[in-house]
Amino acid sequence: MNKNDFAPRPPMGWNSYDYYDTTVNEFQVRANAAVLAEKLRPFGWEYVVVDIQWYAHGAGSMREQFQYIPFGEVEMDGFSRLLPDPERFPSSVGGKGFGPLAEYVHSLGLKFGIHIMRGIPRAAAHRRAPVKGCRLTADMVADPSSVCRWNPDMYGVRDCEAGQVYYDSLLELYASWGVDFIKCDDICNTNNQSAYGEGNYAGRHEIEMLARAIEKQGRPIVLSLSPGPALIERSWHYKKYANMWRITDDLWDKWPDVKAMFARCELWQDHVEAGCYPDCDMLPLGQLGSGFGHGAWSCRLTREEQRTMVTLWCLFGSPLMVGAELTELDDWTLSLLTNREVLAMLPARPRQLRCTEEEAVWTAGDGTYLALFNLADSLRTVSVSESECSGLSRGGTELWTGKEAPVAAGRLAVTLGEHSCAVYRMKQ
Repeated sequence: MNKNDFAPRPPMGWNSYDYYDTTVNEFQVRANAAVLAEKLRPFGWEYVVVDIQWYAHGAGSMREQFQYIPFGEVEMDGFSRLLPDPERFPSSVGGKGFGPLAEYVHSLGLKFGIHIMRGIPRAAAHRRAPVKGCRLTADMVADPSSVCRWNPDMYGVRDCEAGQVYYDSLLELYASWGVDFIKCDDICNTNNQSAYGEGNYAGRHEIEMLARAIEKQGRPIVLSLSPGPALIERSWHYKKYANMWRITDDLWDKWPDVKAMFARCELWQDHVEAGCYPDCDMLPLGQLGSGFGHGAWSCRLTREEQRTMVTLWCLFGSPLMVGAELTELDDWTLSLLTNREVLAMLPARPRQLRCTEEEAVWTAGDGTYLALFNLADSLRTVSVSESECSGLSRGGTELWTGKEAPVAAGRLAVTLGEHSCAVYRMKQ
């Protein structure tokens, strides 16, 4: 199997994290999947991803003190593999795991994904639990010096044959559940763990183990690596073994986060290709944050900033994962997620023409698309000339408004409000 065939276009879907944090349950996943199938699937949205700590008992119960309870109780099988918490995911009872939930998601015409942490459960290592297909126990496979600082659930896996056997058994289990997508955390950039080895790329061998384990299952499972920022000097390695990798740390609904993405996209623009996608992170749109202990809120970006974010993500060719509570999806957010003309840019072979503190100009699709961004905190006219963008004189149509491009004397000049954009499909 060629892993690039698993994702010929950037994956699009829903992820539970931005609204639920660690607390999501089966009822909520099913409810969001139903909305995704009804309202967004016709536009290409297809993945339903259960994010972090689905295996943890009491997740979120100590949120004021801990996002991840230190040495909290976890659900685990007899071979050191984490299982869904049966209180939150009742269909998993009896060793069924995520099989029944994945079956439901598939019945809607969607695909099912899960979040995992790099490594082997610390609880398994401390119990000297067995590893399937191996004489060694979890404590012998684990690397106790490799611990994620922000989530203490796992030890890294040593670079050894038994480590590969563990990952093989893990993917065997996931494949039996019907998993189509894996988001692996603490692996794209390991700078938040205790420093050792290669430091911020200490999980290199575990990326390779995961990729080999996926290949052995004979099932097309998309591999997503988190968190960022990804290391540009390791681009070849991400592209060889993964389908997508985060080029930023967690991105939230703040304009400075969105603006900073322009520089990250500039750095990674030459590495977008079929099956290989630098990932700008989830789209923090709609209702967010209920599981974080402070009550839910509506996206804090202005409507123009939201359009700018969606435009850049699509133009760049980033995977699209929306973090909103879909059962409370408002008409505005729905309009952002269902603009066929904007979504059609995925993937579009991006190319930045220029970028300053005040503005950015991008093309994509070998000149099919042209985008002008006002990054300044005030009204600004952004322009581009025929010499910068050949074929400009033929004109084009703005994808959000349907207006014709105001081209005159070989120049396109658009006055844009603060943090807003205009994106055109140019006539060929």
